[in-house]
Amino acid sequence: MPNIYSLLESLSIPFTRYNHPAVFTVDESEKICKDIPGAKTKNLFLRNRAGDKHWLVVIAAEKRADLKKLAALVGETKLSFASPERLMKYLGITPGSVTFLALINDVHHAVNVIVDEDIMKHEAIQTHPLTNTATLVIPRAGVKKFLAYCENTITFITL
Repeated sequence: MPNIYSLLESLSIPFTRYNHPAVFTVDESEKICKDIPGAKTKNLFLRNRAGDKHWLVVIAAEKRADLKKLAALVGETKLSFASPERLMKYLGITPGSVTFLALINDVHHAVNVIVDEDIMKHEAIQTHPLTNTATLVIPRAGVKKFLAYCENTITFITL
């Protein structure tokens, strides 16, 4: 498994790390990480009904994900949350640690990514570094550079 810090440094992507107790939900994060700068995100790992397509959805923490609308946007009849086993298989992480940085573990580029454009309006974005006991703050340009490096299919839309 690649080291996320080494990769970010090799790509010249700056970041600031904030350590904190484990957080598993946006609500927990709001209480524990309220003073960390940058756009707060909610990351969802979803699958289609057949289980042959997967999406990582990155939206603003305060937004609610409408899975029916998301399904229609990606041409599926239904989307649901993927199992912890699928999360480990495709992104190499456990529930509570979902992050776009886990795309470094998707060597086959099997996961499609949807990023809420509202997040990209911020100068910096918060994300977990493959664990939910820390938060990294990465400048918007660094996030774009990382996503381009990963070569997954990325769709930017306003959700």
